[in-house]
Amino acid sequence: MSTVEDRKYWLSWSQISGIGPILLQRLHQHFDNLETAWKASPAELRKVEGFGFQTLEKVVQQRSKINPEQLLVQHQQINSHFWTPADSEYPQLLKEIPTPPPILYYRGEVDLQENSGQKPLVGIVGTRKPTEYGIKWTRQISTALAKNGFTVVSGMADGIDAESHTAAMEAGGRTIAVVGTGVDVIYPHKNKDLYQKILKSGIVISEYPAKTAPNRTHFPRRNRIIAGLSRAILVMEAGTKSGALITATYANEFCRDVYALPGRVDDEPSQGCLKLISQGAGLINQQLSELLIMLGAIPQIDVDTPIVKSVVKSDPVPQPIQPNLEPELQQVINTLAVDALPFDFIVQKTGMDAGLVSSSLLQLELMGLVSQLPGMRYQRV
Repeated sequence: MSTVEDRKYWLSWSQISGIGPILLQRLHQHFDNLETAWKASPAELRKVEGFGFQTLEKVVQQRSKINPEQLLVQHQQINSHFWTPADSEYPQLLKEIPTPPPILYYRGEVDLQENSGQKPLVGIVGTRKPTEYGIKWTRQISTALAKNGFTVVSGMADGIDAESHTAAMEAGGRTIAVVGTGVDVIYPHKNKDLYQKILKSGIVISEYPAKTAPNRTHFPRRNRIIAGLSRAILVMEAGTKSGALITATYANEFCRDVYALPGRVDDEPSQGCLKLISQGAGLINQQLSELLIMLGAIPQIDVDTPIVKSVVKSDPVPQPIQPNLEPELQQVINTLAVDALPFDFIVQKTGMDAGLVSSSLLQLELMGLVSQLPGMRYQRV
């Protein structure tokens, strides 16, 4: 089957509510290709793990309203540049994580060596309100990485993200911005100049189509893409509830190396980093040459071998249930019990999008309210 045939079915399946990256992977594995899955009967789909009654009902209702050929043509009129896992240009490392985006939109100057894994990518994340200390080290490290052939990946947010992008470009290197909006939407808007510079010496990517506005649920989810693209994640400054810790958690799950910048024990922006170091993250110290050697020594990931979770995490410290949880976090935790429940069951019980459930579980885990067990099972602490 041609790439064009493949990509129209990746696109079509991505339009079905309740079908997230995990179920798409299972469909692809079960039927060998998504065209066969698209034409499968409800009885055949029922054999795929995670396809309960509610999911099947959505598929039957929504699939009949979608013409894959017309959808692809219409979609390309607004979104001229995107990859699916069927495309050879789709980033190889990202293809191997458990939840690869079915559609990856991009804008800017593509470097196929980055996509193929031949050029190493390193993610740099941290707080939106860094100290002078955090800014200093972010710029030094980003500059060193850029001058030594690494591409810097971050999220184009204020603070550490913006500093890492800027320093990498000023050093003559490339940078990749993973955003939680459409690639044509600049957020925050004050980063307009930064956005334009990235398009000239790098690339902006997103799993959200053109014109998608900022949404607070998108940003934790996009962190898995930063981790998936990168061979290592460097956390520069992060508080105890920083989204950078979500990126580090994803990096652990994807078997990527995690490094953290130490700080003073009484500095809030350093608390998340100190926690990561206590859990085994690598230490960023004054000897940047040592860091570059370690990053350069990371073996290339075999793109033919699926990534498996091999990192044993420390049990989170139990904390009292927060009375002011966001609605989606409350909905997810209300579904959980002391006995572990599989991820797909949680998705079905909540009726929420799989990506939103995944990011909610990560946030609850960071808050010490939920623990993850092998096999993507979760339980209340």
